[in-house]
Amino acid sequence: MASHGYRAVAPDLRGYGDTTGAPLEDSSKFTVLHVVGDIIALLQAIAPDEDKVFVVAHDWGALIAWHLCLFRPDKVKALLSLSVAYSPRHPSQSTIDRVRSAYGDDYYMCRFQAHGEIEAEISEMGVKYFMKKILTYRTPGPLFFPKGKGFGDSCGDPVVLPSWLTEEDVDYYVSKFEKTGFTGGVNYYRALKLSWELTAPWTGAQIKVPTKFVIGDLDLTYHMPRVQDYIHKGGFKRDVPLLEDVVVIKDAAHFINQEIPDVINKHIYDFFQQY
Repeated sequence: MASHGYRAVAPDLRGYGDTTGAPLEDSSKFTVLHVVGDIIALLQAIAPDEDKVFVVAHDWGALIAWHLCLFRPDKVKALLSLSVAYSPRHPSQSTIDRVRSAYGDDYYMCRFQAHGEIEAEISEMGVKYFMKKILTYRTPGPLFFPKGKGFGDSCGDPVVLPSWLTEEDVDYYVSKFEKTGFTGGVNYYRALKLSWELTAPWTGAQIKVPTKFVIGDLDLTYHMPRVQDYIHKGGFKRDVPLLEDVVVIKDAAHFINQEIPDVINKHIYDFFQQY
């Protein structure tokens, strides 16, 4: 994107990477209101003369970006969201209560709720092994993490890296998490219920920002209950009326390592060129 003349900024989120000052001991400081506030403060710091910016976001970043567009549409020219579609606030049941009802207590979001518990399990299996398993997880469907059983296999089993992931890549992530620990990242899940409570005023609100959505057909999020119906049968467009395109990248395994970034970058560039 920089080579096309854009100023591209990829920030570490609160509690991750080289960020400082995040109150890791207090998960209530990791609500969507806090992290969207961080983005607004970042924009004010690095682009005070820009009225609006383009936003590209993936996974948890996508959830944050949807809320940025919900709270401050005046700051966003257009959004390209990857992997995670908009999820409108349920009026009577929080996200955690909904996934617990659907999947039970072993679902990873539910396992992340107890302070210190999952951190201890990750420490026991080793940061590098955990990162390799997370980054190479390719099974469509819900991710379960039974207490004391990890990924359900032996931690001594070698993890074969795919062509798009190098040992150097893994070591980079490991170095960051060995520095910060995993509490900051897990706190995002621990704050989900409070986020649901605090966002009550936006129940039923629409996202009114030009949007494009890209997802892989093997993405875990694409195989959650009712997600495909929501994306393709009108619900998504109802909640995001300026949704211009939905792209499902099928059979991504046939792409070679160098092609996937090119495919995604072209979707980003072509979309933003309209604005």
